[in-house]
Amino acid sequence: MSGKSKTEKGVELLDTLFGRKPEELPWPKRFVDYTIEHLFGDVWQGSELERKERSLITCSVLVALGREAEQLAHFKGAKNLGVRREKLEEMIIHVAHYGGWPVAASALRNLNQVWPAEDSE
Repeated sequence: MSGKSKTEKGVELLDTLFGRKPEELPWPKRFVDYTIEHLFGDVWQGSELERKERSLITCSVLVALGREAEQLAHFKGAKNLGVRREKLEEMIIHVAHYGGWPVAASALRNLNQVWPAEDSE
């Protein structure tokens, strides 16, 4: 174990995923604290799934639920973790068959906004 607190781990992950500091988040302090300490400092730190897997799962759920604003953030986070754009496209196509064509079309539009196809490697 690294000896880092959940808060320290959460702050580091927030920066890795989104290039943001807690004070830059547009939420009340209590909500930011829960997000940093619990979500990013604990849930995302588990050893059973790799961070890329957690990112892809998160993106999949956000696509299925049609959470477009959060997709923008987490597509950027996936890119920052090294998830290939093609993998995100395949995930969106897969989710389309279970979550619906409109949510997939919206997600592809968001992916193109965050990560234009011509910028992929």
